[in-house]
Amino acid sequence: MSVKSCCIYSTGVISILTLIAGIVLVLSQVFQNILNAKIKKEIVLRNGTHAFDVWENPPPPVYMQFYFFNVTNPAEVLKGERPAVLEVGPYTYREFRPMERVNFLENGTKVSAVNTKTYVFQSDMSKGPESDLIRTVNIPAMTVMEKFKDTSVIANLISSYMKSVNEGLFTTHTVGELLWGYEDGLLKAMKVVDPTLDDVFGLFYKQNATDDGEYVFLTGQQSYKDFAVIDQWKGQSSLKWWTTDECNMINGTNGASFHPIITKNETLYMFSSDLCRSIYAIYEEESSVMGVPGYRFSPPSKVFANTTENAGFCTPPGNCLGSGVLQVSACKQDAPIVMSSPHFYQADEKFVKDIFGMKPNKEQHETIIDINPLTGIVLQAAKRLQVNVFVEKIPVFSQTGDIRTLVFPVLYLNESVVIDEVSAKQLQVIVAEGNIVVNIPFMLIGLGILLGVIFMVAQCRQRIPESSSAERQPLLKS
Repeated sequence: MSVKSCCIYSTGVISILTLIAGIVLVLSQVFQNILNAKIKKEIVLRNGTHAFDVWENPPPPVYMQFYFFNVTNPAEVLKGERPAVLEVGPYTYREFRPMERVNFLENGTKVSAVNTKTYVFQSDMSKGPESDLIRTVNIPAMTVMEKFKDTSVIANLISSYMKSVNEGLFTTHTVGELLWGYEDGLLKAMKVVDPTLDDVFGLFYKQNATDDGEYVFLTGQQSYKDFAVIDQWKGQSSLKWWTTDECNMINGTNGASFHPIITKNETLYMFSSDLCRSIYAIYEEESSVMGVPGYRFSPPSKVFANTTENAGFCTPPGNCLGSGVLQVSACKQDAPIVMSSPHFYQADEKFVKDIFGMKPNKEQHETIIDINPLTGIVLQAAKRLQVNVFVEKIPVFSQTGDIRTLVFPVLYLNESVVIDEVSAKQLQVIVAEGNIVVNIPFMLIGLGILLGVIFMVAQCRQRIPESSSAERQPLLKS
C-alpha cells in the first residue's frame, strides 16, 4: 500500500472516530455537565463571589411607579351609580434596596439579612409633583366603619363625629400624603377608644428607609437549587394569616434572585411581603435583553383563581371575593384592603365592569420576570400590583349612602428593573463562553463530517487515474 493510500484510509478512520466521539459527547452531555458544575460552584452566597456582591447590593437601578385612580363622580357613587375613575401617573421613585446586617449562619449554609428600601422621588420621570391632589376612597374611615358596624352604640357615636367634622367616604389628599402618611382626624379621635392606635395613615407609611423584617436565606452551598431561597421571615418558617398550612408556606426567593440552570418546565416560587403570601411563576416565552438570552416567567391566572387550592386564602373561611383578587385584611391591621393585578387583569369580568375606567392589558399590567437560564440572573422584571378597598353600604353609617358593594381601585404600582449595561456585557461573555463549551461536541461532529468528505473525494480521485490507465493498456498492445 502506498503512503498516499495509507493517508487516505487514515483520514476515513479518523473521520469515523471523530463522528462517534462527537455523538457520544452530545448524548452524554459531558461538556454541558462540566459547564453546569462550574456555574453551580460559583453561584453561591459567599463572601468574594460575584453572586454575593450582586445579591447584597444590586447594581441595576430599580424604579417604583405609582398610578392613582382619581374618582370623578363621588356624589353619583353614593347614590348607587357606577364609579368612574381616571388613571393619573406615573409618580416615579428610584428605589435603593441593599441587603444590610448580613450575618452568615450554620457554617455558611444560611445567611440572615434585612432588605432596607429607600425611595427617592424622580420628578423628571413623573407626571407631576408629589403635591398633586388625588380624590379617592377614605380608607381610614372605611376601616373604622367596617370594624364597628356590628356595635351599634359605638357606630352611632362614630357616625355623629364624622358628620360633625364633615368626614365622608371619599377624601382628597396629595400623592405624598397618600403614599407616605398624613395625620387622620378620625384615627386621632379613635385613640380615645384604643390608645395604641396610630393616627397617621399612608398606603406605604413606615415603608420608606425601612425594612420588612429579617430574612434568613439558604446560600446554595448544599444545593444549587437552594440559592437565595427564604428559610425564615421574621423568625418564622411559615405565616399565620391564612387558614391552611399550604397557604401559610413561605416558598422560594424574594423575587430578586434565582438559582442557576433554569429550565422551561420549572415553576419558580417567590414570597411577597406586599401580598402576605407566596406565589409562583411559570415559563411563558423566550426573550432577549441587551443581547443576553432569557426565559420569561409570569404568574398564571390560577395563582389568584377562586379554586379549591386557594380556599385557604379566603378569610374568614368561605369568604371568597372571586378570581383575580386577594383580601389581605388579616395582614394589614384589619383594613379592608384587596390586592389584584392592575385594572383587574386576569380577574373576574365583574370587577372590570363594576368600575368605569378599567382597561386591563397584558403588556402593561402583567407581572413578568426575564431570567438568564444559565446563571439565574434577572435581566428584566416588572412587579405590578393594584391596591383596592372593599366598600359596601353600611346602614348604621349614612356616610356610605347607597353605594354598591365594590372592590374599589385606589392605585397600582409598577416596580421594575432592567439589567445595567456593564452587567449585561459581563453576562454576554459568560454566555458566549458557555456556548463554546457546550458546542464542542457539535464541532467534533462537524469536523468528522468534513474529514469524511475529504476521504470520499480523495478516494474518487485515486480511482479515476487507475480506470484511465486500464483503458489505455489494450490500445498499446495493438
